[in-house]
Amino acid sequence: MNPLVSIIIPCYNQGKFINETLQSVYLQTYITWECIIVNDGSTDNTEEIAKSWEAKDSRFKYYYKKNSGVSSTRNFGISKASGMYLQFLDSDDLLDEKKIQFSVDEILKSDEVKKQVVISNFKMISANSKEILPPFCELTEKSFTLENFLYNLFSIQLQCGFFDIKLFENIKFPENLSAQEDWIVWIAILKTNPGYSFIDLPLAYYRINPSGRMNTIGADDNQIKILDPLKQILTYDEYYKFSVDLMTRYFNSAKLFRNNLNAVKRSKSYQSGILLKKGLKKIGVLKIGQFFFKRVIKFKTKEL
Repeated sequence: MNPLVSIIIPCYNQGKFINETLQSVYLQTYITWECIIVNDGSTDNTEEIAKSWEAKDSRFKYYYKKNSGVSSTRNFGISKASGMYLQFLDSDDLLDEKKIQFSVDEILKSDEVKKQVVISNFKMISANSKEILPPFCELTEKSFTLENFLYNLFSIQLQCGFFDIKLFENIKFPENLSAQEDWIVWIAILKTNPGYSFIDLPLAYYRINPSGRMNTIGADDNQIKILDPLKQILTYDEYYKFSVDLMTRYFNSAKLFRNNLNAVKRSKSYQSGILLKKGLKKIGVLKIGQFFFKRVIKFKTKEL
């Protein structure tokens, strides 16, 4: 049995990396796949590169849509998928050539528990692809529990997973989030209590990309927004417990910041700096320094 696997790649202005990403798909030892490339309104050469792969191999399928974010783009990709299984891959990351084969083999094993998810380990790859680095977190068989994801705020890259498409009949990526949308989906999947296997091999590669989404938009603006989709997933008791835990984290973080700030203000170096500032201000040196600083800035601005 060689079930069709749908590999979904959302892309936005990653023309620098997407050729290498698609090459890692093309080199898969498992050949019964389709690769759904969804261009989320890129303004670089993403379309040109994607179409060249579509012309090279009919298993690549290219779609363009107006920019609306990665969640909407992944949901669009799922709607176009014809496979029995899903493999997600970001447009700057890579798959090991045996990722799909090992995942299919594992999910089709005749065990007592039917598997819907296979999770592999991963490694990091440098922006120039010249360095392979250790992963940013340690994965073990015991990592994949609802409690670990919720209360330790644990998460892993989506490309580590391999999923039965039936899981996504009722699970969607939350389109109001610009980050942490994959964490929400992991929570939703774990709530279904799926059978899963863990392959302790680095079969996916997460790129350290300075221009990547997580390094440009950050995740802070989504910390409160995550509560809305979680409310649709968790039971009342789970949601209440998580909300209290999250608020406690923020309170303790703010308290720690205040304590550290007060400690700095009480330090001898800080107090000495205040006295020095007062002394310089009293004799007029500080005002002279400010005058010359403004003149220098004005001069530099004219040069530019």
